[in-house]
Amino acid sequence: MGPMNKTMLGGLSVRQFIEEYWQKKPLLVRNAFPGFGNMLSPDELAGLACEEDAQSRLVVNKRGKWMLEQGPFEEERFAQLPEKGWSLLVQGVNHHLAEADALLQSFDFIPRARLDDLMVSFAPDGGGVGPHFDTYDVFLLQGSGQRLWRISEQDDKTFVPGAPLRILKEFRVDQEWLLNPGDMLYLPPKLAHWGIAVGDCMTYSIGFRAPSAQELATQFLSFMQERLCLEGMYADPDLEEQSHPAELSGQMMEKVQAMLRDIRWDGDDVADFLGNYLTEPKPHIVFEQPKHMGMEKFREQLAKKGLRLDLKSQMLFQGERLFINGEVVHAGGDSLRLLIELADEKRLPPGSSVPEGAIELLHQWWGAGYLHF
Repeated sequence: MGPMNKTMLGGLSVRQFIEEYWQKKPLLVRNAFPGFGNMLSPDELAGLACEEDAQSRLVVNKRGKWMLEQGPFEEERFAQLPEKGWSLLVQGVNHHLAEADALLQSFDFIPRARLDDLMVSFAPDGGGVGPHFDTYDVFLLQGSGQRLWRISEQDDKTFVPGAPLRILKEFRVDQEWLLNPGDMLYLPPKLAHWGIAVGDCMTYSIGFRAPSAQELATQFLSFMQERLCLEGMYADPDLEEQSHPAELSGQMMEKVQAMLRDIRWDGDDVADFLGNYLTEPKPHIVFEQPKHMGMEKFREQLAKKGLRLDLKSQMLFQGERLFINGEVVHAGGDSLRLLIELADEKRLPPGSSVPEGAIELLHQWWGAGYLHF
C-alpha cells in the first residue's frame, strides 16, 4: 500500500477519473488492488470494537426489523449474534493500524482535506446495513469473501419510519455487481446502494468528508466569536417618541443593523477556520504523551530515527500556515518546506536536514503525542 497503484482506477488517469466519474457516476474496477486480503481478521475487528477509543456499530436485521447498537462492546455480545443477517462496522481503523493509514495514502489523488477515514465492516451471509444513500463520496474495496452491491438512481429518498438507520423504504435495482477480493466500487454522493454479504465478507470503505452548508456556517460563526472585537456601544441620543412602549422601533432596528455590518471576515479567517475545523480531532481521540525528553536528546533521536505522524494526527497546510490537530502555526523558508514534507508524506526520514527553527516546534509536537520517532 502507499502511493497510488496503476490498477486502482482501472487504467484511467486521475484527470479522467475526476472529469468523468468524481461526484458524477459510479465506477467499478475489477482487481483494483491485486492480491488484496485482510489487514485484520474478523476476530481482530471485533476486538477493536471493544476498545473505548474506537467508534463501532452493530446493525442487526431480525425478521425485517432493523436494530442498531453502539460500541464499545463486551466480547460476550458477539457470541450471542445469529448466524446471518448482521454487520459489524468500525470507523477510523486508520487510527489504529499503520497498514490502514498506508491504504488511505493510495487515495492521495483526492486532496487529504476531503478525506474522512477508513471504515471496515464484517458481515456473515446476508448481512449489511440495508438500502441507503450517503451524502459523501466513498470507495468500497472488497477484502475477504464476496459482497453483492445493488445500485439505484432513484429519486425517492423516503425512509423506513421508526428505523434507527436511514433505510430506504423502496429500492429499485438498476445495476448490481458481485465484488471479489481486490475489486473496488466508487460511488458518488446520494446514489442509493445496498451491499449484501455473500458468505462471510469484509469490506473496506474509504469515505470523504462533505459537511453541509449549515454545519460549516455554524462552526465558522463559532470560530469567529473569538476573533470579533467590535467597537462602541448602542446609543440613541436622537431617540424618537413612540406611542407603543413595547414596540421594537424601526430606529432601533436600523442602529443595530448598522453595528452588525461591522462583522467582517477575509480569506485569512476562512483559511484559519478550515485548517482548524478539518484537523480538529474527534471527541473520542486521545493522544498519549511520552516521557519528557530534553532538547539535546531529542535532536539525537530525530537525526537517528526520523519522525512520523501519530496515526490519529491530521496535518494540513495553506500558504505559510500549518495546521495540526486543530492548532495553527506559521513558518517560512526551510522550516516551512520541511513541515510541508511532513504534512504530505506523514514522516521525516532519518538523517533529514532539520532547520533550527523547526526543531523546537517538532519537539513540542512530539511531547504532545502528535509525532513519534
